[in-house]
Amino acid sequence: MTALGTGGPSGGVPPAGSRHVLAEALGAIRAGAFLLDESGRILAANAPAEGILGWSALELVGRDAHDLLHRDRHGDPTPRARCALRHAMLAGRTAQGAGEWAQRGDGTLLALSWMATPCVPTAASAAALVVFHPVGESLPLPSGEPAAAGPLSELERLALLAETTTALTSTLDVDEALRRLVGLVVPRLADWAVIDLITEQDEVWRTAVVHAKGDALVHEEQLEGPMPPIPAESGMPLSRALRGESSALAGPETYQGPPDSGVAVEQRRLFEVTGMHSAAIAPIRGLREILGVLTLGRSERPESFTGADVALLEDITRRAGLALANARLYQRQRKVAETMQRHLLPQLPDVPGLGITARYLPAPDASHVGGDWYDAFTLSDGVLALVIGDVVGHDLEAAAGMAQLRNMLRAYAWSQTEPPSRIVDWLDQASQHIAEVSMATLAFGRLTVQDDGPSELTWTNAGHPPPLLVTREGVARYLTDAHGVLLGLGAHRIAVQRTDATAELPPGSTLLLYTDGLIEAPGRSLDDGLERLRRHAASLAHRPLESFADELLQRARPPQNDDDVALLALRIPD
Repeated sequence: MTALGTGGPSGGVPPAGSRHVLAEALGAIRAGAFLLDESGRILAANAPAEGILGWSALELVGRDAHDLLHRDRHGDPTPRARCALRHAMLAGRTAQGAGEWAQRGDGTLLALSWMATPCVPTAASAAALVVFHPVGESLPLPSGEPAAAGPLSELERLALLAETTTALTSTLDVDEALRRLVGLVVPRLADWAVIDLITEQDEVWRTAVVHAKGDALVHEEQLEGPMPPIPAESGMPLSRALRGESSALAGPETYQGPPDSGVAVEQRRLFEVTGMHSAAIAPIRGLREILGVLTLGRSERPESFTGADVALLEDITRRAGLALANARLYQRQRKVAETMQRHLLPQLPDVPGLGITARYLPAPDASHVGGDWYDAFTLSDGVLALVIGDVVGHDLEAAAGMAQLRNMLRAYAWSQTEPPSRIVDWLDQASQHIAEVSMATLAFGRLTVQDDGPSELTWTNAGHPPPLLVTREGVARYLTDAHGVLLGLGAHRIAVQRTDATAELPPGSTLLLYTDGLIEAPGRSLDDGLERLRRHAASLAHRPLESFADELLQRARPPQNDDDVALLALRIPD
């Protein structure tokens, strides 16, 4: 969280009467919210703000929000020069952000998503309304108390739109965005919310029909599901909204005549089952297409929707459309990249007596699908080649670059019986002219499996986490030799010589190659991650190889991991 102003004179705390009026206005907001004056001091805060921040309203009011709350991820005070909200408010514009850290009343840190907008309510000389909620946590469910009758005040309208923007732009999951959208409008604006989405195949799917019942939002599943196609000529309100032509008010009488389409039949059924006497309907617009329609309905409240309600609904659906378009694009990119990457990862060879298995897990965040890869293939001289690598970047280009490097490395390794360092050096030089890869790390080795003697691994390492060797007695050590610079730095130009190392692999031992997603996590050192992996791998030394790989992913992968993971595990013949 961050504050306004430069910490100048506060102008005093508003009188008790004014604070009471402000507190009542903020009470309509279910996310955390407070008002700031021009110097950045808190004028009023609502109950969710107290719960989220762990400070009472009496402790918050009159305090400088920046000094009291704003911290970096390590808990250190954040300089005012780096306060994004302050810069935006000095420019007199609305601002939003995610991942800002606030220090709670008990001293713990909490990441927040926030939005702030200028305002000048009559109750006090407030400069900004700030709405926020914890990152990664869903917005609280409605309290169950009936919303006040009558139109929203300007402050309540502004708060709802700010809350909508904050809630919808802080997630890139379509289902979560829709859930938040419903929670914002029911029961605050309506008793019912209906969402009809248009799929990529131009089919209509009634995604949600939700009713407020006490403290819960209940889905009426019998009304959800596939809908008839969008009619080209129908003048009915939902049909026009699905075509993106207009918003409208509707009631059960709207659909009492002979239906002109299948959509009209479903709408008549909707009004009959829900008991809605008034509805407001608005299209959800993306950047270039209509994504769907949001319908708000009232059955328990006696008042009907008005033109002012439709205007507010259009403001909400405009924000929802942008958020849904971004989420769809994000998930589409993830699916394409992940599918391509899975198809490019190889089938593992069958080597008599040698156990070999691999795992790949995509990143939890769609933006982090990328360039982790593994490979194992038999060379022309009968030796087994092993590769683990990671192309720098977390997007579709990284996955494509991974495929280029993999194929180039296979070609060099197959055609040239050379030490691994020589192969990787050629790959480094060629990749700067042929492959569309800026930088990458990899470990490449040649494994010789002997029937009557010890197996040997000869390898070189280009900036990658070191391989891990675990004996059958549970002694685990990293193979840290032959470590060189990563690909893309031009080792041949800066006269850095890549080297090779050789290690004997005892019978029954397990060799593990992995990417950094298995050991890295925010707030933890690399050494901590390596030690965590070593201890877990040692404890699993007696497990069958498939179980070893599965359990190691489950135990060693940090809970805060935000990267994809690839690993290659081999069990030397006993």
